[in-house]
Amino acid sequence: MAKKEKQFVEEITKMEDDFAQWYTDVIVKTDMVDYAPVKGFMVIKPYGFAIWEKIREYVDRRLKETGHKNMYFPILIPESLLNKEEEHVEGFAPEVAWVTQGGNKVLEERLAVRPTSETIICNMYAKWLNSYRQLPFLYNQWNSVVRWEKTTRPFLRTSEFLWHEGHTIHETAKEALDETLMIINMYVDLVEDILAMPVIPGKKSQSEKFAGADDTYTIEAMMKDGKALQSGTSHYLGQNFGKAFNITFSDRNGNLEYPYYTTWAVSTRLIGGLIMVHSDNRGLVLPPKMAPTQVVIVPIAANKDGVMEEANKIFDDLKARRISVEIDDRDNYSPGYKFNDAEMKGIPVRVEIGPRDIENNQALLFRRDELSKSEASLDNIGQTISDLLEDIQSNMLEKARKNRDERIYHAENMDEFVDIIENKHGFAKVMWKDNAENEAKIKELTGATLRVIPFEQEELGETCFYTGEKADYMAIFAKAY
Repeated sequence: MAKKEKQFVEEITKMEDDFAQWYTDVIVKTDMVDYAPVKGFMVIKPYGFAIWEKIREYVDRRLKETGHKNMYFPILIPESLLNKEEEHVEGFAPEVAWVTQGGNKVLEERLAVRPTSETIICNMYAKWLNSYRQLPFLYNQWNSVVRWEKTTRPFLRTSEFLWHEGHTIHETAKEALDETLMIINMYVDLVEDILAMPVIPGKKSQSEKFAGADDTYTIEAMMKDGKALQSGTSHYLGQNFGKAFNITFSDRNGNLEYPYYTTWAVSTRLIGGLIMVHSDNRGLVLPPKMAPTQVVIVPIAANKDGVMEEANKIFDDLKARRISVEIDDRDNYSPGYKFNDAEMKGIPVRVEIGPRDIENNQALLFRRDELSKSEASLDNIGQTISDLLEDIQSNMLEKARKNRDERIYHAENMDEFVDIIENKHGFAKVMWKDNAENEAKIKELTGATLRVIPFEQEELGETCFYTGEKADYMAIFAKAY
């Protein structure tokens, strides 16, 4: 028993020493994932999947509220379909996994294991669409995709990951663009309000946009190591795929027209972002709205009269308030072990209740985000905990926003830019003259990419930090996952 406890509380690698190893320690020691037999694939265990379910439930509800419907499309895509949109297939070709044999028979045509579903969905849309009266098509699917990645890390970049794919077609460009922007704003709500991760919404550069899109919109978050994480994207594809797949409809004047297409997604990489924005050297720190268990009650001296009775009363009160709560009444572990267990799993609130607490008509409340304790009267403890959970949720967002804002620096020239990227480990906001060649040079020199052209522009000057020419807009560069 003593040996088991010692192994459990073994120190997680400090993020200051090795951020990558810290991340791996956290996800493995909190039992979120395990490594699958095929390199680059992961098994998402119940605790990790419960977090994904919360993301999925939120997005699914919001999509249905705006008229979207779920469908499902096949995982295998004929090579001839994948090749129909040249820019699209070129963007995904290096990552595609192929099926070449079914049973004992070699296939006449290779089948791609879905890296994304535009091609097969467009093939079906061409079959289904006839008239403008049918539009818009507002369809979404929940699925997995396979992209044969060279370097993988659970949640952040794996060869197979879970996501949702929205694929909508519209009568006009304006309707499609409105859809694209509505979705990116929904993602801002998801990531900030539920995951408590502050993001910068905006547009991708033409070099960084989705293969086959006219424009890509993104939300970018900063991790604790100063790197960016693309946390959700929404793409305006114009009529590119409509023309490639001959999707046409009879418009209001009886003429054949191509529809305007959008596609968008968030994936399980959000779980990686959640960990790297909030967690610490003790393990996970989860915002209440994302925590599978929001409150854990730890009875002290549970065998003493009244302790379990009071613990159950608190449990019932919290359940009635729709708070996710557990009682850790395992009799083969000490209270100290249970405290450590709850902290490592990132449970937002721990309630400690023992004979002395009951005598004083109180319980001790521990909040994971601040690592602090406070006393709470048993008379209104349910409301106290409910209020505390709300405070933790908002506090975590504000802490993350403060950390991010303090590490966004303005660079007026290349020397300042390199200092930000290499030494300050943050985001560089700059005035930028749009130029794909210069963008590529900066990436080669520093490893930083243009992450986002923010919707909220700042006037930082008139000239580009890199060329000295008149700037087109303010942009944010950073190293990224």
